[in-house]
Amino acid sequence: MPTTKNFNVIIIGGSYAGLSAAMALGRSLKSVLIIDNGQPCNAPTPHSHNFLTQDGQTPGAIAAIGKQQVQQYPTVQFYDGVAITGKKMENGFEISTGSGKTFMAKKLIFATGIKDLLPQIEGLAGCWGKTVIHCPYCHGYEFRNKRTGIMANGELAFHITMLVNNLSQYITIFTNGPATFTPEQLDKLQQHDIAIITTPIASIANTNGNISGINFTDGTSMSLDALYARVAFEQHCAIPQTLGCVLNEQGYIQVDNMQQTNIPGVYACGDNSSFMRSVANAVATGNLTGAAVNAELTKEMF
Repeated sequence: MPTTKNFNVIIIGGSYAGLSAAMALGRSLKSVLIIDNGQPCNAPTPHSHNFLTQDGQTPGAIAAIGKQQVQQYPTVQFYDGVAITGKKMENGFEISTGSGKTFMAKKLIFATGIKDLLPQIEGLAGCWGKTVIHCPYCHGYEFRNKRTGIMANGELAFHITMLVNNLSQYITIFTNGPATFTPEQLDKLQQHDIAIITTPIASIANTNGNISGINFTDGTSMSLDALYARVAFEQHCAIPQTLGCVLNEQGYIQVDNMQQTNIPGVYACGDNSSFMRSVANAVATGNLTGAAVNAELTKEMF
C-alpha cells in the first residue's frame, strides 16, 4: 500500500462488528479499509454461544469465516496494524498507524471493543472467559445446576442473580467487601436462600482456567464451578475521544439509533457502544452501521 490512500470508509477493528459493517459496505461497492491487529478481547473464550448458526463454535473460527467471506468483496482491503491517531480533515478524516502509514476516508467506523480491567485477584485472569464469566446468555447454560458464584454488589449483583437463579439453585454472592443491597433486595435474596459473603477474595483456585474454588483473606475457602464477574472496563481505542466523541455514563461511546456518534461522519458499533456484549449483538450493530454509512455516502454522492 502507498503511504497515504483514500477510501470511502475506514473501519478500525476487524472482529465481528467491523467485519459485519464491511460486508454491508462491500456489497454496495464502497471502498473500505479495515485496520486490525488480530487481537480480539474474547481470544481466551473457548466457545461462543447464543449466536444462531454458530452456537458453540470457537470465537476465532467465527471471525475467520467472517473475514474469509468479507475478502470476497474486492472493494474491501485489510491492513494489519494499529491505528494510533485520528484527526478531522477538510474532506474527511486521517488515520495514522503505528508503522507510520496514514490513510484518509470520508467516514470512520470504530469497532474497537473495550478493554477489561480485571481485579488484581490471583488466579482470576487465567480463568477469565472460561469459568470466570460475564454473561448468563453467553455462558450460563453450560454451567446450569453448577455451584455458581456472583462477584458483584448492590443493584448489579441483584440483577445478575435474578438471571442466574433460573439456571442454578446453588448460588452465592461475593461482594468482596461490605454489601450494599437495599432491605427489599436482601429480603428477596433470603427468600431464594441465596447466601451473601462479604469477606474479601484472596485468590481463585483453578487448574488451567477451570475454577475449583475461592480462597478468602481470612483463610477460609469455598468450592465453586463458575463465577460471574462484571469487571470495570475502558475504551480499547482512545481515538474516538480525541475526535470529540462523547461517552455515556457507563463509559460506552454514545451513538444514535443509526450508530452515529455526536461527531458527523464518525460511527461506532459492537462492544464499544453497547452494554449487550455478545457476538450476535456485535454482528447486528455492525450490519446496521454499514447500512447507515452506505446510505449517508450514497446520499452525498447522488
